[in-house]
Amino acid sequence: MSKSLTKNKLIDPFILTLLHNIRGHRSKLKNLNCINIDPKLSNIVSNEQGREYYIENEFHKAEGFRRLHIEVAEFSKRLQILHCVFFPDPKFDIPIFGMDLVKTHELVSAAIVDLSPSSRNQNVKYDKYLSNINKSNFLSKREIPDWGDIFSKNVFFASLKSEVEKTNFCKIVDHYLLILIKLSQNVSPDFDQDKILERIDYQKNYCIQQMKNEKTSLVLLKYFDKKWVDDYIKKVLFDF
Repeated sequence: MSKSLTKNKLIDPFILTLLHNIRGHRSKLKNLNCINIDPKLSNIVSNEQGREYYIENEFHKAEGFRRLHIEVAEFSKRLQILHCVFFPDPKFDIPIFGMDLVKTHELVSAAIVDLSPSSRNQNVKYDKYLSNINKSNFLSKREIPDWGDIFSKNVFFASLKSEVEKTNFCKIVDHYLLILIKLSQNVSPDFDQDKILERIDYQKNYCIQQMKNEKTSLVLLKYFDKKWVDDYIKKVLFDF
């Protein structure tokens, strides 16, 4: 992700803190390497007055992970988004890390983080650790949407009303990532085709369900045509 944009344009300190923390955890993964993508999709910028936007995408892979995606976006100098999904390599029994944050002006209307299962009964390995993380100090927890059956029972979703809540959300994200990294360091690849196919199906379903979130396309359609939006969602955000 280009330092110039994140340093000079994205000035929101909360999003920058989250971005820095996520990158820090990502750096601890074994055999971390960049994935080259079309430059037209890595940095998408418009300076047209009244329709300003920029979208930055960063892709990596690592041992145990087929795709580590971070997206930072801002639209019309009002709406800021941080989106992150770490998809595991289906040969490894590792959950899907997902985190999204939506900020309009000074209000964080949506902050969600989860380790979503990518195989049957996988959550038994980490549920107790997620359950022990303090998630009580928030005034406006939100309901999971109907399409959200892909999430674990420990998914956290809230609006953030204060600086204290922002700090506490950062701590939750840190804890979830610490658990993910530990899980990835203690798992070996499987070569059982049935298990691999099951994990592929879980990831496909994760992507299909995420694409039912109409809010994503509604934002993008204000700035791009439908074909571009459909391609972006299917090839960049949720590629399985």
